[in-house]
Amino acid sequence: MESAETFVFQYLSPSMQQFFIPLEPNLHVKAPATIPYFLQEQIRELIIDGTFRPGQPLREQELEQRFGTSRSPIREALRLLELTGLVVHMQRKGFRVRRYAEAEIRQIYALRAELAAYGLRQLDGMICGELLHELRACDRDMARAHAGQDVRGYAAFLRAFYLTGVRYARNTPLEDTLARLYEQVEPMRYLFLRHALAHLAYDTFHGEVLRALEAGDALRAADAARAHVLDHLPGIVRAYDEAAAETAVL
Repeated sequence: MESAETFVFQYLSPSMQQFFIPLEPNLHVKAPATIPYFLQEQIRELIIDGTFRPGQPLREQELEQRFGTSRSPIREALRLLELTGLVVHMQRKGFRVRRYAEAEIRQIYALRAELAAYGLRQLDGMICGELLHELRACDRDMARAHAGQDVRGYAAFLRAFYLTGVRYARNTPLEDTLARLYEQVEPMRYLFLRHALAHLAYDTFHGEVLRALEAGDALRAADAARAHVLDHLPGIVRAYDEAAAETAVL
């Protein structure tokens, strides 16, 4: 049975096919079924990997040429991205990649740190073998991604690690909120990891959390998660500011 990604690809024009960005198979991303959603995913990847930098205008005419499609699905894709927080629309200026001020980045990461810690605290008395099995699988996936310097894969598995813990806490509103926060900060995480991953141990961002949960200590895991998020915030801010500064000279 052909994949949804292959199904979408065969309906693209030749000019659009050359800009098709294959999704990494280990990310298990469900390919969208309509062209606007397909374009949303493609533009999203270009934002996350820094091709489209913070604050950069996303001109519909240029995107039409890049993807070989009409303006209507491009505009719809941009509006879908606006809902995720990756793109903003400015009156009479059109769409652009969202650019965060340093204060906003610090606020978002402080919120993420507290929510991640809160989710892990809820696992107190609920840690089970099935949960640890899933977390260890994420740990192994991160080790492989780190060994291959696969930044996108590493970031995806790290995200899965923390969301798995929240899912086992059976707090759907918290899981949804954290997933949206992860989506907003994905470009920042990529920009940081692209430069820092080679110099860090593979378990820098989750090792203490996993060891605490293996010891049955959800409260210690929560404290470790908060520290993992906040300890690397200065480097994240610096990497993001450098990328935003490059946009200013384009």
